[in-house]
Amino acid sequence: MTHTDWPLWEVFVRSRRGLSHTHAGSLHAPDAELALRNARDLYTRRGEGVSLWVVPSSAITASSPDEKDPFFEPAADKPYRHPTFYEIPEGVQHL
Repeated sequence: MTHTDWPLWEVFVRSRRGLSHTHAGSLHAPDAELALRNARDLYTRRGEGVSLWVVPSSAITASSPDEKDPFFEPAADKPYRHPTFYEIPEGVQHL
C-alpha cells in the first residue's frame, strides 16, 4: 500500500478550555495508531489539545445539507426542547 492508497481520517481535538471535541481537519494514514500520532503532530503543535480522536472518514454517516428542511422539520414543532421557557440560575455551568 502506498501513501496515496492510505485511508482518510477525520481528526477531532478537545482543547484545554473546551468540554467537547471539535473537528480540526483530516489526514491520510495507514492505520489508527499512525493517524493518532500524525494528528498530534499536525493539530496540537502549540499544546492546544488535551485529547484527540481519529475516525476513519468511511465510518461517518452524515445528513445532506440539501435535505436540511425535511430532515430537521420534525424537531421544529417541539418548542419545549429549547430552553426558552425558564431562566438559568446564576452559577450553573455547562448546561
